[in-house]
Amino acid sequence: MRHTELTMGRSFALAFDDGDDFVAELTGFCAEMGIRQAIIPMFLGGFRRVALVGANGPLEDPEAPVWDDETVLHTVEAVGAATVAWSPESDSLAPHIHVAVGRKDLGAAGSVSHLLRAEVQFIQEMFLQEVVSPRLLRPKCGPHAVPTLSFEPGAETEPS
Repeated sequence: MRHTELTMGRSFALAFDDGDDFVAELTGFCAEMGIRQAIIPMFLGGFRRVALVGANGPLEDPEAPVWDDETVLHTVEAVGAATVAWSPESDSLAPHIHVAVGRKDLGAAGSVSHLLRAEVQFIQEMFLQEVVSPRLLRPKCGPHAVPTLSFEPGAETEPS
């Protein structure tokens, strides 16, 4: 495990509106406010459509990440959390968002996964906390080149 102490900056409450593209609105807000790294401890609300990482059937390699398969669900309630860091490979914002969703039409049957895309239904409420330092990065690491949260060189706390 790696760890570092964070210096926090501004705090924001965001209210997404019906029909908003959730990821585009989030990344647009961060760009407008000059936010390159943040934690999102919680968001909640509804999605008209949500695309999650998920396969329908056996995985070829259960130890490898699922990159290309997605599951699309409609009319769900959602709760989630995220981190926002900078991708050095793409030189862009790299949010890592996970959600738990329940389908309104199937007795709130649930799914939990990495969020790819979503269209807001009615409202999404989010709290976002900017991280001032250290720089949070999301380079590709490990045998499967998974974008992984890292800290600027020298920022990691040494084990005691």
